[in-house]
Amino acid sequence: MKIFKKWVLPIGLVVLVVAIDQFTKWLTVRNIPLGERRSVIDGVFSLHHIQNTGMSFGLFQGGRWIFVAITILLIAAMIYYYVKHVPKSRLGTGIRIAILVLIGGALGNFYDRAFLGYVIDMLFVEFIHFPFIFNMADVFVVCSVIALAIMSFFVKEEPKKTKLSRKLKNE
Repeated sequence: MKIFKKWVLPIGLVVLVVAIDQFTKWLTVRNIPLGERRSVIDGVFSLHHIQNTGMSFGLFQGGRWIFVAITILLIAAMIYYYVKHVPKSRLGTGIRIAILVLIGGALGNFYDRAFLGYVIDMLFVEFIHFPFIFNMADVFVVCSVIALAIMSFFVKEEPKKTKLSRKLKNE
């Protein structure tokens, strides 16, 4: 049971995140020709198949190998932090889940960059002044970073109750 909890569940979560990302990219490539857009909610949201050789918002186009190297370093750092520094507590469980989702999202885009040379983006938000186009890996990365920030800044770990603290409280 200890191996299952320590290795199988975490690796399973990462694999699930990568699978969801890659499946949505596969569906996009299979059903929407490159460059075409399919409206889901007129003027608000559509599916738009593009190949992004840059990073978020199309910045730094053509930086494939730089992004691959940075991703490898960041994933290694996240794994190290996950294994060595996350506390074994209720808050630690939330941090662990967020880190695993972050790793899965990073691996989803890493796979595209390393093996395709570009990232497949398809989720297009149109209703704001600066339109965003992204994929599920980006959603996982952004949501996990937001969750980590909230847990880091706003959630306080309750101190463990020791025999001494219980004794002092009873006096």
